[in-house]
Amino acid sequence: MLIFAIKIEHMPRKKCIRHIGGSPNRTYFKPAGIPMRDLSEVIIHFDEIEAIKLADLEKSYQEDAAKKMNISRQTFGRIIESAHQKIADALVNGKAIRIEGGNVEIKGI
Repeated sequence: MLIFAIKIEHMPRKKCIRHIGGSPNRTYFKPAGIPMRDLSEVIIHFDEIEAIKLADLEKSYQEDAAKKMNISRQTFGRIIESAHQKIADALVNGKAIRIEGGNVEIKGI
């Protein structure tokens, strides 16, 4: 009797481009009084900052914010959760925040 084991690898889905209203004015925040050489960093992507702006600053509903960013509501939920976790890590553990990168396109929202 022959038994075959086949490993099926699924390619990850291509991330769609997330629309953001503009790039942030500042791209780095750090705790006051601590030299840069003594700090760890947390990297937050532009789409995570846009999600924070829409949900927490502008108080948009997730469904509306997701439409503005050209993503699903579920994806928006994952992005905002990731952003909240990174910001909490930086605040609680005294880390610097660097804002950069992500699969984004700047559009007027």
